[in-house]
Amino acid sequence: MMFVRLLVCVLAFSVACVAQAQEPIKGDVRLVSEEWLDYTNADGSGLAWDIMREVFKPLAGEVKFSIVPYTRSVGLVQRGEADAWMGAYRNEVVQGVIYPKNHYDQDQICALTLAGRVAPTLETLGNFRLVWMRDYKYDRYLPNVQHYREILKRGGILGMLDYNHADAFLDAQPEIEQVLSDTDHPEKYTMTCLQKLPNYPGFTDSPRGRALAEFYDQRIDELRKNGTLQSIFKRWDWPYPFD
Repeated sequence: MMFVRLLVCVLAFSVACVAQAQEPIKGDVRLVSEEWLDYTNADGSGLAWDIMREVFKPLAGEVKFSIVPYTRSVGLVQRGEADAWMGAYRNEVVQGVIYPKNHYDQDQICALTLAGRVAPTLETLGNFRLVWMRDYKYDRYLPNVQHYREILKRGGILGMLDYNHADAFLDAQPEIEQVLSDTDHPEKYTMTCLQKLPNYPGFTDSPRGRALAEFYDQRIDELRKNGTLQSIFKRWDWPYPFD
């Protein structure tokens, strides 16, 4: 009799766990991101937003977007005030978030230096004083990094290079191109691409977040197979990350 009672308790606990893990996805999907030109625009347009609209289209709720600084976007997800943030690298944040299996894009990480200077490579990064945006954590993903600083805004990076306060600025290629578009003398600088890093949405670590991550993975597979994902990248003239 004791064995039967124990078995009943174990089965009841297992059923409860499965029911919790399969919690229906209800309500709006709330996504947050830093604003990146033609990627996550404040008006709701952009490559990443279009991908996420297509991914979550079968759900009953709307897909809602908010633009906030990158660090805050992570915090909103960790607290469960948003469902996911965009542009995450796998395991860059480990507390309160989960990552799906499939990436939706990839960053081409490049180094911006003064023209005429020796450009860094993956093997020589340790010889350079590097700068990147706060919380981008490139030291976790690029080899040989030793000397680096984090900054809050890209606006002053060219001055840092001009006055020898840093040797190289690391960022994704479109962001470096945007920095160069704001100067009258782009010829003073050189961009050297180093490595590609996959981009993921980082979901909140909860039954809802896990359900959304699983749904996202299924839909990315579907959209890749039927060509929808490739057409979105073509529409935005963006390199397709799955070739």
